[in-house]
Amino acid sequence: MKRHIPNAITCANLFSGCIGIVYAFNGDLETAAYFVLLSGIFDFFDGFAARLLHVKSDIGKELDSLADVISFGFLPGVVMFQLLSQSDFSSPYLPYFGFVITAFSALRLAKFNIDTRQTEDFIGLNTPMNTLFIVSLPFIQKDYPEIIGSAPLLVGLIVLVSWLLVSEIKIFSLKFSSTSWAQNKIKYIFLILSVLLVAVLKFAAVPLILVLYIGLSVLHFRQLKA
Repeated sequence: MKRHIPNAITCANLFSGCIGIVYAFNGDLETAAYFVLLSGIFDFFDGFAARLLHVKSDIGKELDSLADVISFGFLPGVVMFQLLSQSDFSSPYLPYFGFVITAFSALRLAKFNIDTRQTEDFIGLNTPMNTLFIVSLPFIQKDYPEIIGSAPLLVGLIVLVSWLLVSEIKIFSLKFSSTSWAQNKIKYIFLILSVLLVAVLKFAAVPLILVLYIGLSVLHFRQLKA
């Protein structure tokens, strides 16, 4: 029975993502964002449960990627579709450009599955972090509608995150093999700063957290190489 527990949690990730997609298509992007958070929690705990119970399997790895394509690929594509639909550029075709994120997320997940270099850390932006960034945009739009409502900006963001997803930038994973400060200093610093940013800015902090994540990763791996 215990070997099915991680897969059940992965299916919960998928189920949560499907509900988020329904809310996103109905225009309730804020509720969709909360289902992304729920999917992220399930995505963390399925791997944690597999390691804890010593039941890691090939089917679990494949199921995890399939679930992630929905929760962290299709869902952010729908959110961007809606943002482009509401943008300052009136076109019946432009919103479909949002699904470029979905295509590159699927490509990123496929590369991850066969890339033996990504057993401990990531190469390219991971899809959950990218999705958190995308779903934070509607919250920022409430305070800065003229910025997030800009079609050129949204298109530029799509191009940027799509490139980051399949880039060769090495990014540290938030998996902890121990609680040692010395071994996980960069991760602890990132988490502490992220919590402080969220406490002050809430969802609007996510773009800053993304920049912090990439910046600290580049610094971290340069130091290791040196």
